[in-house]
Amino acid sequence: MNAIAGKPPPHPVPHDFDFEFGRWRVHNERLKSRLSGCREWEHFEAANECHPILGGMGNREEMVTDDLGDTRFIGTALRLFNPATRQWSIWWADNRRGVLEPPVRGTFAHGIGTFFGDDEHEGRPVRVRFIWDAREPARPHWEQAFSTDDGATWETNWVMRFTRLAAPSGEAA
Repeated sequence: MNAIAGKPPPHPVPHDFDFEFGRWRVHNERLKSRLSGCREWEHFEAANECHPILGGMGNREEMVTDDLGDTRFIGTALRLFNPATRQWSIWWADNRRGVLEPPVRGTFAHGIGTFFGDDEHEGRPVRVRFIWDAREPARPHWEQAFSTDDGATWETNWVMRFTRLAAPSGEAA
């Protein structure tokens, strides 16, 4: 047991998402209709928790809200760091669709994480962008945007503002 515990990890552990470990209250703002010219936003609160996995080479986040429709909404993000490419991949799934969405991939620079991927929205191909702003780690901010013209223009359609509820815990804290 001691020999295993004393062995160093095969790659340096990234710390880009350490700011998110712990419990949060999340204020969400989401466009009521995406890619339709809609300017009406719905607002709802959620509880969020994030913890490291795989010795810090990844993390899992879960968001729960009763304020988004008639049934409880539960969503989860799985994030994994690839040491060969030095990039994060982020997958999303929720209890309403029951599918693992295509990943977005990217990196952090100076407290800003930018991630891109390809997906579909209502049968239409879209480029997806996530931006994590962790320059103020106690109050991080996330946003999602879609583009139908390969990134020439973007429609921001979901914004999350985080307020910490509990101190980080877990193996990377």
